[in-house]
Amino acid sequence: MKRHRLVSSFALALTLSAAGCEKKSEVTPEPMAKPAETAMTPAAPEPAAAPAAPEAPKAPPGIPAPEDVAAPPKDAQKTASGLVTKVLTPGKEKVHPTDNDQVKVHYTGWTKDGKMFDSSVQRGEPTQFGVTQVIPGWTEALKLMVVGEKRRLWIPGKLAYGDTPRMGAPAGDLTFDVELLEILAPPKTPEDVAKAPKTATKTASGLAYRVLTKGTGKTHPKATDRVTVHYTGWTPDGKMFDSSVVRGQPTTFGLNQVIKGWTEGVQLMVEGEKTRFWIPGDLAYGEKPTRPGAPAGTLVFDVELLQIR
Repeated sequence: MKRHRLVSSFALALTLSAAGCEKKSEVTPEPMAKPAETAMTPAAPEPAAAPAAPEAPKAPPGIPAPEDVAAPPKDAQKTASGLVTKVLTPGKEKVHPTDNDQVKVHYTGWTKDGKMFDSSVQRGEPTQFGVTQVIPGWTEALKLMVVGEKRRLWIPGKLAYGDTPRMGAPAGDLTFDVELLEILAPPKTPEDVAKAPKTATKTASGLAYRVLTKGTGKTHPKATDRVTVHYTGWTPDGKMFDSSVVRGQPTTFGLNQVIKGWTEGVQLMVEGEKTRFWIPGDLAYGEKPTRPGAPAGTLVFDVELLQIR
């Protein structure tokens, strides 16, 4: 499952209410955690808990609400979903973000009565997040934009946080000014994703691996260690199903809390090393995973070991 979150340092704007805001996704969360009842069930790292949204802070002064904050002008464009947008500053690029991309933006948000509730502009620092990790109105609008473009969004409550949001999130219809600064594309699918090449090393368990970048460390982690990694996972047909790189945040987990192929494979690495693993189904989630959303069969991962803890 993937949650729609408007990601920023202000957790209110980061996290959508879970109620009615989740939808099935082909991308699994962080590699799945092993159920407590059996140590034989392969699992990947525990998903990181969604940040708790604090009470809404007082809006800082300095960014007045636009004159049309309450209702869009006649020249604004309305989509089938009910989203209304207007280009304020055209961009110079031609490429639009996709569901798999990360984006970097500046934005300011107001309620319909002109009260500013969040602003990366006010904080003086752009915000980065995945296109599908935000409220539905943002996901739709971002895919209409190009780099350099600034657009005003009038987002109905059903595409924002809803009419009765949790934890202080703004309710009802919202208005945002959004400037798309950069599109960060996901990792490319490996050319050898379908099958391990002859140059790959194969272990007795059936795990195959190839070192992509040599590490600078000398110590290998033990199964009882915690490690911090960046990773991306694909099915053999080249479909990406999970990536800490796309999320822009490394993952930390215990090596004895993940799928068997990770427990074995990461112990072969040293800090700074990046390795590609071809993990057979019996060392991953199985041919018929019991956990919803887990990918079946052989999986391919690029793993970069950042730190042994």
